[in-house]
Amino acid sequence: MSSLSPWLADRADVVLVVVDVQERLASAMPHRDEVVARIITLVQAAKVLGMPILVTRQNPVGLGDTVPEVAEALGEHTPIDKMAFCCREDAGFSDELAGTWRGQVVLVGMEAHICITQTALALAEDGYRVHVVADACCSRRDRDADIAFDRMRFAGVAVTTAEALLYEALGLAGTDEFRTVLGLVKALDAATP
Repeated sequence: MSSLSPWLADRADVVLVVVDVQERLASAMPHRDEVVARIITLVQAAKVLGMPILVTRQNPVGLGDTVPEVAEALGEHTPIDKMAFCCREDAGFSDELAGTWRGQVVLVGMEAHICITQTALALAEDGYRVHVVADACCSRRDRDADIAFDRMRFAGVAVTTAEALLYEALGLAGTDEFRTVLGLVKALDAATP
């Protein structure tokens, strides 16, 4: 737990959940490339900081596999396939999440107003401290995402950005981990508008 605030991301208590970043879904997203780039950076940083990562796929028969560049960043992983929009409603997801023994959940992915919102609200109700990384989430329509972020804030979910979350998880500068994550952030800045 962070000594500053229970709402700051504490890498010892965080699990990163990559929600439904799938081929057919991603192709409909107007901000696909920027969001995918931030998700990749968060995945890479989570590995550096020792955070477990869970990956879901919504109806993979209809929506396809995880986009190749995210799958490559993840490396060997076993996605949790689901039909429920709310990840918590899938027994496999709930079991995997409980098995991490983490109290903070960081959500990234697609779509902000459907699977992300339903999952965030349900997990917050279950007592998890939920962080939604707004610039690593998207919807087909910006208005839907904007309203979803407002709704989640109102419900007590921490809506943040990728960079803010990474620096909270780091906690201090001057370490090898800091230098590695700083390099990831600089590469992201150079690659995205």
